[in-house]
Amino acid sequence: MVKLPEFLKTDCYVGGKWVAASSDKRLDVTDPATGDVLASVPRMGAEETDAAIAAAHAAFPDWSSRTAAERALVLQKWASLVRAHADDLARLMTQEQGKPFAESLGEIEYAASFLSWFAEEGRRLYGDIIPPHRNDARILVTRNPLGVVGGITPWNFPVAMVTRKAAPALAAGNCMVLKPAEATPLSALAVAALGEMAGLPAGVFNVVTGAREDAPAIGKALVDSPLVRKIGFTGSTAVGKQLMRDCAGDLTKISLELGGNAAFIVFDDADIEAALDGIQVCKFRNSGQTCIAANRILVQESIHDKFVAALSARARQIQVGHGLEKATEMGPLVDERGLEKVERLVADATDKGAKIHLGGKRHEAGGTYFQPTVMTGVSTEMDLAHEELFGPVAAISTFRDEQDAISMANDTPYGLAGYFYSRDVGRIFRVADALEVGIVGVNTGLISTEVAPFGGVKESGIGREGSKYGIDDWTELKYICLAGLGAAA
Repeated sequence: MVKLPEFLKTDCYVGGKWVAASSDKRLDVTDPATGDVLASVPRMGAEETDAAIAAAHAAFPDWSSRTAAERALVLQKWASLVRAHADDLARLMTQEQGKPFAESLGEIEYAASFLSWFAEEGRRLYGDIIPPHRNDARILVTRNPLGVVGGITPWNFPVAMVTRKAAPALAAGNCMVLKPAEATPLSALAVAALGEMAGLPAGVFNVVTGAREDAPAIGKALVDSPLVRKIGFTGSTAVGKQLMRDCAGDLTKISLELGGNAAFIVFDDADIEAALDGIQVCKFRNSGQTCIAANRILVQESIHDKFVAALSARARQIQVGHGLEKATEMGPLVDERGLEKVERLVADATDKGAKIHLGGKRHEAGGTYFQPTVMTGVSTEMDLAHEELFGPVAAISTFRDEQDAISMANDTPYGLAGYFYSRDVGRIFRVADALEVGIVGVNTGLISTEVAPFGGVKESGIGREGSKYGIDDWTELKYICLAGLGAAA
């Protein structure tokens, strides 16, 4: 599968060792494009997770006592190894997750960027000196690591979501236990292998894998352990809410990057070609399986027909196939369950009056491929206006004016991302301020970068990842009152 056999790890990484589960149960990892089994990994549970937590706890005193510069050297070397073996990692990701090889390469660089960025941000965990309340005292504030932390990551970005959590956590001096998605564990284990090569001490970064049925036991072990002081989760809003309830018992800190229902607004003064470019990235990248994908496309009435015709022409040209084929621009959906969800949402919309201009069905390639799809006449009565599509379906509605667009965009309990295209400077500031989201893309559909804070409002999450703010949630403030200094003799 890959040139370097050390990347194809089929055991879990706990306490600096590659270990199997206590039982002989294994989870098959398949290529979603073909259904072929690539490898199998252990199905771990509470016992193995407890062992990983213990290993992280044992490693914490040494790792946290190292200087920020010493930790940065390890993270930078980790980033260099990820970049040096980008082709092999991208090939592994494409086979395991399904996205086109070019997209996988882009994700590998994105993943490495978090390691590089937070290696440096760890060196800038500055504290504060506060003017004291009395003459014989000084007040100091420091930012300290939490201890053992847990990470739970999704399948749609199986390498970048690992480093987006692990990099700031480790840079701040914490030790992590990671549970990757059941569909894409090989990518996470490959990242761990490179971390080991980079010199991560035993126990600093641990990976436990399992099937969907094992996730509750693994999650419960992380949440219930008194040694785990923070959980970072990316996934569905329903699971995030349950984790938050579970964390309340011990007041375990939690950050959540959850579901989205992003509106993509095209005003009549927009650069239409630029907006079409944005949709191409924001809707069809990763077959629409991103939390910041354009879930609802709102087009001003006067340009609706022109826009739909142009978008349909573009979508018709998208090359669908296996991600390792050179011409492929869009791969399969990750599994049958995801495919059935897209089918259900499209069927519900058409039953309620939406019109299909392109696609709308399973692709002739078979498997879990779905046709690039363009639909119009989408209304709030349809399920796809409220649920994450997670598929290559451009669902288009019309709006009258600016206030109408804002009201429609905000008519959702979610608030992760929003996009709009306009060349009116006043409108740009008005709409950007009015959208109830954590991330706004103005005249762009590509907004993810390690240098900016990623996260949502309302039911799309709590906390931020990336940027100088992304390390804050992995630390705690300590106030030190140094008294008894007295007056100079």
